[in-house]
Amino acid sequence: MWDFKISAALGLMRRTAPFLLFRVIVYFGITAALVLATGTGAGLGWGIGHFGDEAFRATATGYGALGGFGLTAGVVFFFRDYLLYIVKAGHIAVMVEVMTGGGVPGGRSQIDYARSVVAARFGQASALFALDRVIKGVVGAITGIVQGVMSILPIPGLSNIMGVVRAYLRVSVGLVDEVILAHAIKTRAVKPWASAREALVLYGQNARPMLVNAAWLTAIVYILSFVVFLVMLAPAAAIVYLMPGAWSAGGLVFALIFAWAVKAALIEPFAIACLLQVFFKVTEGQVPNPEWEAKLDKLSDKFRGMAGKAAAWVGVAPKDVSGTKL
Repeated sequence: MWDFKISAALGLMRRTAPFLLFRVIVYFGITAALVLATGTGAGLGWGIGHFGDEAFRATATGYGALGGFGLTAGVVFFFRDYLLYIVKAGHIAVMVEVMTGGGVPGGRSQIDYARSVVAARFGQASALFALDRVIKGVVGAITGIVQGVMSILPIPGLSNIMGVVRAYLRVSVGLVDEVILAHAIKTRAVKPWASAREALVLYGQNARPMLVNAAWLTAIVYILSFVVFLVMLAPAAAIVYLMPGAWSAGGLVFALIFAWAVKAALIEPFAIACLLQVFFKVTEGQVPNPEWEAKLDKLSDKFRGMAGKAAAWVGVAPKDVSGTKL
């Protein structure tokens, strides 16, 4: 059914518990900021609403809440590259080190260790974010190839469900870009663009098992997230009850925010831990297939552009935890 071991993924999360706690602090901190800003905005709107009738007060409360939420969400979006750099890539770094038998410290030093590994492999946050954007585009192109093969298979009724299949595959590949980044950490790459290009070819030539497992994991992630959403409806409604004006849509919005926080902090790293198992297993001992490389060069402008960026990359000479240049 799938090629990963849930017990191994849970064990990996246990061994990277300090970083997992760091994720919880970061994402629940963002959640608290969103809730507080939304409540403050609703309170301001409710106060302004006293200059009009009851309908105006309700409208002002709603707009105030949306304004507070939107402003805070905009700030989070602005710093999304730092979240990728510090939180997501950092956790991947310690996961890979544990999986490959490396020595990973515990406590706060695990977070510092992860930052040093990410900085050594990818440079600045902006560079990693740019690389991640390109990886997503190329992964989408590879998914398109797989979809094209499926569309010509002689399966009755397949054409009627391809729209649903395409939509689901687009969602499921959302986990893959972080696995591509893991390849650079595992191979101690000094040129991240070259490493990502190599990892994308390996992913392409193993696209079927990777997509199958990503699809299973996506289903698991969203089922668990939906369960969290249902559980959070009651406390979210209680928070809304305490807000001025009792913003009617607040319970649903806050429950979604809480579910997102649990998904980002705990559920997604579990899925990544599973997908890393699959990628390292199916690519073990493989080298990039020149035919797949040529196919991606022809198919994707972004993939072709990675060769130039790899040639032009000038990074800081990476060091291991002992300070020795690699």
